[in-house]
Amino acid sequence: MSKASDLEAQYGAHNYHPLDVELTRGQGIYLWDIAGRRYIDMMSAYSAVSFGHSHPRLVAALSAQASQLAVTSRAFRTDRLGPFLARLCTLTGQDRALPMNTGAEAVETAIKAARKWAYKVKGVAAERAEIVVCKGNFAGRTTTIVGFSSEAQYRDGFGPFTPGFRQIPFGDSGALEAAMSPNTAAFIVEPIQGEAGIIVPPRGYLARCAEICRRHRVLLICDEVQTGLGRTGSLLAAQQEGVVPDGVTLGKALGGGLLPVSAFLASREVMDVFAPGDHGSTFGGNPLAAAVGLTALDLLIEEDLSTRAAKMGALLRAGLKDIGSPLVGEVRGQGLLIGMEVNARHLNARTACEKLARFGILSKDTHDTVVRFAPPLIITEDQVEAALVAIDRAFAELEHEAGVTRELESAAA
Repeated sequence: MSKASDLEAQYGAHNYHPLDVELTRGQGIYLWDIAGRRYIDMMSAYSAVSFGHSHPRLVAALSAQASQLAVTSRAFRTDRLGPFLARLCTLTGQDRALPMNTGAEAVETAIKAARKWAYKVKGVAAERAEIVVCKGNFAGRTTTIVGFSSEAQYRDGFGPFTPGFRQIPFGDSGALEAAMSPNTAAFIVEPIQGEAGIIVPPRGYLARCAEICRRHRVLLICDEVQTGLGRTGSLLAAQQEGVVPDGVTLGKALGGGLLPVSAFLASREVMDVFAPGDHGSTFGGNPLAAAVGLTALDLLIEEDLSTRAAKMGALLRAGLKDIGSPLVGEVRGQGLLIGMEVNARHLNARTACEKLARFGILSKDTHDTVVRFAPPLIITEDQVEAALVAIDRAFAELEHEAGVTRELESAAA
């Protein structure tokens, strides 16, 4: 390791286990390490770098705004916030937006809005509101959010947790129907579960959930922090089933890969429960974030990145399936949000990611069983093909190390 990595290990909390790669530069879909080696970024910082690294228009917007006005707090109005919020609401079909910084903050905002709406509008008795969530969810790391996680490690040692959440299986609309009660305020759901391993629900699931929520007067809130803004082949993943939710959380790509920018968007009825002093953020909606966020939204539309994600995602998924390695199981996903199961008899997904890095592909495992592939949405067909060649070579070497061959495994099957 370099001196910088030694200092990180000495002075940093050990709450991450990064791959042994030390990066120093990024451009487009590529990253370079301190030795000058180039990698294809197949992570996009969990979709935060959807526009690629150092996109010139985003960097220009950041630089221009930083030299003029960066942060004032929401104690004063600025000329940047209104245009950003208007663009955001117009594109998503929502009435109002409340800007924050991180995805977790957006989800926390959605929780507060849903609870207050339940008390002030729906008429739920005080302190009785329930929010339904799905097992396998991942919405952030705050104590409230990890309290409704089903992942033991996320919860271990961090209780007591906030009550008022009910877990149901993901992809099961019948379970949602059964969970409904007069106290149910909202159903918060990822259209595709990311951290759980890129889990795609059955077709029509979200539309059925929307109908159930309407019938019971329950808010449908879609957590699109990772799936939103073109990642799955449409502006929002919910749009693929014709669903307009009562609320949406956005983040990651909203900051153009340069800043933490997030927002909770909702109908006027939901957002009107907030009064001055109810909720806020020192940095949320700052001029720098608004300028970059607006540019990111413009780029998303002008470069038609949702369509590109759908096309390149289909190409990447097909190519991963065609590798035909006995170490590869199911390949699933939508757009450029793809998960590849590894054969647990022979391989750990972390080991697969370490090998991929040696072949110039940077990715990250989830739960030791799935390798994620989520490159920047600007990736080209030639770049997808180059990535597939490198992935194929990496798995050929992994097969040799595991003592398996594609021919033998195919014959055994």
